[in-house]
Amino acid sequence: METYDYVIVGGGSAGCVLANRLSSDPDVRVCLLEAGGKDDWIWFHIPVGYLFAIGNPRADWCFQTEPDPGLNGRSLKYPRGKVLGGSSAINAMLYLRGQKADYERWRASGLEGWGWDDVFPVFKWHEDHFLGASPNHGAGGEWRVDQARMRWEILDAFADAAEACGIPKVADFNGGDNEGSAYFQVNQKRGRRWSAARGFLKPALGRPNLTVITGALADRVLFEGTRASGVAYRRDGREERVAASREVVLSAGAVASPAILERSGVGDAARLAELGVPLVANLPGVGENLQDHLQLRTVFKVEGTRTLNTMYPKLLERAWMGIEYALFRRGPMAMAPSQFGAFTRSSPDHATPNVEFHIQPLSLDRFGEPMHPFGAFTVSVCNLRPTARGSIHARSTDPAAAPAIRPNYLSTDEDRRVAIDSIRLARRVVEAPALARFRPTAHLPDARLVTDEELAKAAGDIGTTIFHPVGTARMGVDCDSMAVTDARLRVRGVSGLRVVDASVMPTIVSGNTNSPTIMIADKGAAMIREDRRRG
Repeated sequence: METYDYVIVGGGSAGCVLANRLSSDPDVRVCLLEAGGKDDWIWFHIPVGYLFAIGNPRADWCFQTEPDPGLNGRSLKYPRGKVLGGSSAINAMLYLRGQKADYERWRASGLEGWGWDDVFPVFKWHEDHFLGASPNHGAGGEWRVDQARMRWEILDAFADAAEACGIPKVADFNGGDNEGSAYFQVNQKRGRRWSAARGFLKPALGRPNLTVITGALADRVLFEGTRASGVAYRRDGREERVAASREVVLSAGAVASPAILERSGVGDAARLAELGVPLVANLPGVGENLQDHLQLRTVFKVEGTRTLNTMYPKLLERAWMGIEYALFRRGPMAMAPSQFGAFTRSSPDHATPNVEFHIQPLSLDRFGEPMHPFGAFTVSVCNLRPTARGSIHARSTDPAAAPAIRPNYLSTDEDRRVAIDSIRLARRVVEAPALARFRPTAHLPDARLVTDEELAKAAGDIGTTIFHPVGTARMGVDCDSMAVTDARLRVRGVSGLRVVDASVMPTIVSGNTNSPTIMIADKGAAMIREDRRRG
């Protein structure tokens, strides 16, 4: 059994950052275990490749939720990246930090070191912004941020319509207050996806003290008493083990990390007894506190303007898309799934923006399925701070068995109220004069649905995940019985084990979650290195 100082479980967004930072100390040996493969498929690098990656077992774990009462009994596909770079290799590439108030809320709960003034320098430190260094952005870091490389008439008109409805045009969503509308900034470089593997892992691969093992499906953390001593994983049909002399770091994400903890004997004692797993630490919060952004994909048919729905079926248009991308790295093949966004309040009751619009010049029932055969655009709106809480738990001790995912969407009165208000807000913006020349008509949900009861049911019919699961191993203070990790991301009740990924968020951030996860990983790596120096 090979021994390393640190064993990192999961080569996704957080794992790539950890591998880079921890292996920067030449006298430290680091092993990164990734259950997926290498990012050597073309669609991991061309931005539009998400259409081919999501739902494809080569790139996606293809998880599914349990039937959800809030979604009228529907089960959702729950994509997670199955490759070095993790979900950053198949996601929307949108660069968003969330709101200052999100992190101030974390700090106010007793989590010292996690306020806005603590995390803002970390975001800047690893950033390489297309406009260069400024008071709000960094330059020269590993995490590339570019501007969108294509504009659409329908999206520009939406910006005018939103402005008429009180949503101002802004230049940047990342200053701490993201209210307004703008084209999203994206994790791309010259029209190619910039994943965490490309930005953080690949520059470190030549270091002799870093070992990366792909195809390594983590089974469980090994313990000597209550000290984490290594990891057992499956590769090529057999069990292998690797030892950690200092720490094991779980960075497998909000879906996989809690299941690994449970298979390792860390979790709710009664649940582990049902699984037949010997108890190492009784932590009832493992797998609880799941939060996700539910998006309501309202779709409007339009006329007299280009949308991807009408362009893609035409062979000449499709050929030109390929030529334009090959020659200039521009055009629809360079697009993120959502090009334009807006942050606002669904009602005056909210102190800061509580909903986010993702506007797309295309429409489909869900990603991985064909676009609609008519001109249309999607006005997707999500509740940024859901009050519903779900769970993710291991079904068995088999690491290949998908966990049970229960998001509990729309299970609170407040979440249903926000959903109803959000659909009405989307309609109000689309009905503004700036969009009238395109004669928009509601396709989903049906325009005849207008009462609170009808719109609440419609939200359950059209709602789907926007792929932001967090919180299943959340940080908390000592007196919090449901906290899994402390403010330094150490798993409670044991030693030598941390969780460093989106699992540790106590509450979800008000925006897309990938870059906040990378920030958490950078802070976590700094904490690990500090603790090592202190001995």
